[in-house]
Amino acid sequence: MRKIGVVGIGHVGATVAHLIVSQGLADTLVLVDKNPDKLASEVLDFRDAASLLPQHVTVTAGTTADLGDADVVISALGHIDLIQPGGDRFTELRANTPEVQQVGTDLKHAGFQGVLIVISNPVDVMTGLYQQVTGLPTQQVFGTGTYLDTARLKRALGDALNIDPRSVSGYMLGEHGASQFAAWSTVRALGQTATELAATYQLDLNQIAADARDGGFTVFAGKKYTNFAIAHAAVALAQLVLSDARQEAIVSHYDHQFNSYISTPAIIGRGGIVGDFSLALTAAEQASLKQSAAAIAEKTAAYL
Repeated sequence: MRKIGVVGIGHVGATVAHLIVSQGLADTLVLVDKNPDKLASEVLDFRDAASLLPQHVTVTAGTTADLGDADVVISALGHIDLIQPGGDRFTELRANTPEVQQVGTDLKHAGFQGVLIVISNPVDVMTGLYQQVTGLPTQQVFGTGTYLDTARLKRALGDALNIDPRSVSGYMLGEHGASQFAAWSTVRALGQTATELAATYQLDLNQIAADARDGGFTVFAGKKYTNFAIAHAAVALAQLVLSDARQEAIVSHYDHQFNSYISTPAIIGRGGIVGDFSLALTAAEQASLKQSAAAIAEKTAAYL
């Protein structure tokens, strides 16, 4: 029996839940939110859809105490109302910290031993905080990190080349925020490196990287929240865990080099982070990764 919990049923959490239900990724889905009226309405809405779906998923309203035996818990709690257009995800730090501490404590008391996937921003800091509070092994707690930003990079480069984004490989690394960067040495498409692509198709790689980095705020500017892409990112990662896929993915996970959570590639499987590996980055990219780790630490100190 596959059991997933989603904590925080706002725009993102509700979309995560919808994807889980529509794709039949769980046998039991427990939704947790501090607003009981909204929570009850979301659960009823899903129940009303039950006879129209190809798979059966039991959807219930619960608390973190009900998640002790969950295979995966996804933290989607947040305060998107604090974010300003073109702002910084660290704006949510002070508001999200006590809620993450409470949820983490409750998960620990519930005996949760599954995999915790964190969306809550600033995701690198919140993921580390969850790991500290729950006491779970670092491998069992990871964040979406630049998994989404990498998808945005593939979209931006795919648009520039007029190809499907799935035809692009490569990574955005570092902070899920302003200091992230495109590791162009890892990018390939149409059988060419990024440098070759830029020369062949007269591409502005700096603009493409900026498009990826700022993509979330571009969406936010129009609708005042983001939900679809980040929800797909979280659910795709949950599926890698549940299926023990042992697939390469870019996520925010504990990096011994920096003694903190930051997005570098890892292998995702049933136990969460089941392996990692090093990229052959250029000296400039290695410096950018170190600078991004430093930026996370500096902003954490400044905002707290």
